[in-house]
Amino acid sequence: MRDLRAHDRLAAALAAIDEANTADPNTLAGQPLALVEGRTAHGWTMRLDPTADEAVQLAARAHHLRRWVVPRSTYPAGRSGYLRWRRDQQRRHADELSTLLVESGYDDATAVRAATIVTKRGLGSDPHVQLFEDAVALTFLETQLAGVRDKLADDAKLVDVLAKTLAKMSARGRAAATGIELDPVLAELVAVAAER
Repeated sequence: MRDLRAHDRLAAALAAIDEANTADPNTLAGQPLALVEGRTAHGWTMRLDPTADEAVQLAARAHHLRRWVVPRSTYPAGRSGYLRWRRDQQRRHADELSTLLVESGYDDATAVRAATIVTKRGLGSDPHVQLFEDAVALTFLETQLAGVRDKLADDAKLVDVLAKTLAKMSARGRAAATGIELDPVLAELVAVAAER
């Protein structure tokens, strides 16, 4: 009975995250972008580690929780503005996720753990945070890479972005990245970045 209740709690929390993300006005293939990204990251988490604990699963599903609420354009242009926006977004995602999880019946420890994973504290030393990083990086490649290429309009810069992304991933994550079905030009750029 305990496992069934835990399964129901996880299903309810995942559904609550999805419900929050259905309001995203940005779309991908006709679906709300945050919803697609959350489901994609959760899928990657489970492909990379079918035994992933609930905190990692929940963090992956919520990694862009209501991201559209604070647009990038509300921060200064340039790298420092982007990094500040991204850091603030991670904190907001973590806070909103923590509240949502407590409301879904999770204890404070699980809510705090999932929030910590969303902020990537422990990247490089915490295997759960590394799994999260791999899943969200793979999601980026699947859902955002083409758009980033269009914005940058410079394949050399994109290779630099990809190299930095791949450097934060585990060997397992990098292997998955080079196996993603992408447009041939994008796949080649990923391959070039992987060789750096």
